Amino acid sequence: MQIGRWNHQSGNSHSSSDRSGSSSRPHSARPYSPRPSGSGYGSSSGPRRFGGDRGPSRGGFGSRGGFGGSHGRSGGARRGGFGTFGETEAEISKFMNKTVVTTSEPVFVPEHTFADFDINPNLKKNIAAKKYEVLTPIQDKAIPHALLGQDVVGLAETGTGKTAAFLIPLIDKVMKQKGERVLIMAPTRELAVQIEHELAGFAKGLGFRGMVAVGGANIGPQISQLKHDPAFVIGTPGRLKDLMERKALNLSGFGTVVLDEADRMLDMGFIDDMRSILGKMRKERHTLFFSATMGKDIEKLIGDFLTSPVIISVKTRDTPSSVDQDVVRIPRGKDKFDVLAEMLKDREFSRVLVFGRTKFGVEKLAKALSRLHIHAESIHGNKTQSARQRALEAFKAGKVSVLVATDVAARGIDIPAVSHVINYDLPSTYEDYVHRIGRTGRATLKGKALTFVQGR
Repeated sequence: MQIGRWNHQSGNSHSSSDRSGSSSRPHSARPYSPRPSGSGYGSSSGPRRFGGDRGPSRGGFGSRGGFGGSHGRSGGARRGGFGTFGETEAEISKFMNKTVVTTSEPVFVPEHTFADFDINPNLKKNIAAKKYEVLTPIQDKAIPHALLGQDVVGLAETGTGKTAAFLIPLIDKVMKQKGERVLIMAPTRELAVQIEHELAGFAKGLGFRGMVAVGGANIGPQISQLKHDPAFVIGTPGRLKDLMERKALNLSGFGTVVLDEADRMLDMGFIDDMRSILGKMRKERHTLFFSATMGKDIEKLIGDFLTSPVIISVKTRDTPSSVDQDVVRIPRGKDKFDVLAEMLKDREFSRVLVFGRTKFGVEKLAKALSRLHIHAESIHGNKTQSARQRALEAFKAGKVSVLVATDVAARGIDIPAVSHVINYDLPSTYEDYVHRIGRTGRATLKGKALTFVQGR
């Protein structure tokens, strides 16, 4: 087994590779002016799929009965065709980036404090109770514009506090403007639940309701909650549209909308649902748009959905500097399941998120690891919402050491102290890779990301 030029026994890095595919961009806040785009989007990104799973379950087993398949073109949709990212040496090089630094990175000093903002005093108390003390770059730059009612496009690396950047000003808005209602769209059930959890903390005792509308859960209780006219409705586009079609959700009274991880919603084929939903809101609306990546399709989306937005980019690189990245080259004839199982027996791999391409492969992999007494759970689109939440909670609580997931878990899920991310199957795109490895090395912690590459 060869892990880049990494010595698996000692864990020491000797790689001279420093190619992360990252780009350096200064902090900025400027009016958005869309560039002409030659590529349309419409419904070209494919059919809507709940949970972020990319296509049918194809293959997933090696010739020796293990899990050596799912390599190469195993059913993951990527823009412009089918395939995976990491099929050439140039692409593989982007999976390698050592975090050994000889000079310290500049420390961000925010311009504001939470006390500076003209927001409700009780909201300030809840912010303090949640131990929010120093603003992150995206919070520092975005909150002032959102408080002014401006449309905002916020671009920031994953795990940088984007949720608070939109919740804090919008909670204050709901408290100051009687009858104001907010719609938040997110690509996955887990991200929607995570946003609602954050909302509950910030809004504790402030006298208004929020609710989650996601697939995989009984729609009846969601319909009942909507009868109470919650100030915040947080949901996935597919379930929101279902509720609208059942006449349970009327958006004509909603004047504010957040599109969180909008690039992922576009990739998952939600564009038509998003257009339909936004078309039912008030024409004069306040729109906040948050994402970790920006492409031409996203620029077109911004131009269509937002009015004279301020675009704020606090991205300095594509992949976090806190994550040590390397590849695991699987020799020809070697079953990669055996390599994975050997790795996971090392105590260094204390809380591991393993990414697979298909729902079928992920489920089989988790069960096979469990048979080897490696405590593993799975999370994918075929599981009910309650089962997915139980798996996440068990992983967060340390009851299982390995969570095997499709890309459903790559966006917006805040799992503390993930020691390793392992890309057991190659991601469909580089953007997917960025979001996968963003699950480790969060806050002040360091993390490691390893990508399995079949022998060439």
